[in-house]
Amino acid sequence: MACSRTCSRILGLSLGTTALFAAGANMVLLFPNWDVTYLLRGLIGKHAMLGSGLWGGGLMVLIAATLISLMGWRCGCFSKSRPCRSILTALLSSVLAMLGALICFITSGVALKDGPFCMFDTSSFNQTQAWKYGYPFKDLHNRNYLYDYSLWNSVCLEPFKAVIWHVSFFSALLCISLLQILLVVIHFFNTLLDLFCSLCEKS
Repeated sequence: MACSRTCSRILGLSLGTTALFAAGANMVLLFPNWDVTYLLRGLIGKHAMLGSGLWGGGLMVLIAATLISLMGWRCGCFSKSRPCRSILTALLSSVLAMLGALICFITSGVALKDGPFCMFDTSSFNQTQAWKYGYPFKDLHNRNYLYDYSLWNSVCLEPFKAVIWHVSFFSALLCISLLQILLVVIHFFNTLLDLFCSLCEKS
């Protein structure tokens, strides 16, 4: 039981830390090149505006991490809680954290697939020269911008280095959410171990 509580403390702290990093990465995506004017003009991509790193991998995981830590330290209402109540709370916190991490993971994956929201020259796609904001890499079916670095500075005209900014922080969100999923799985097995130990003590 003591080992299980120690594991909960470590997992709670780890999940809380990843939640803060996820929220930070999503916040940075709202300010390309640290410029607030794109946000004020509504020129931020839908994936960043969705804010899955803020409320999914951030807030939802942080709430779950707080519950897990409280159970590990036996603080507050968990100080004298029954095993069944603690295990139910642990399972609910696992579901909450897993849901938030999965939302962040899926959104980040789709964002990397679609590419950045930027201003590009549409003459490369038709005969009329014009510039507009959109997702230019969604129409490049025969080339994958993630592997073709020659497209990184040639397609997006504004914001400056939009592809690098987009790929860097959405990749960070993808890795953070993947780590969160792994930590939640460990917490789930730790909860099962706690349940098994409680049953053994009763018998």
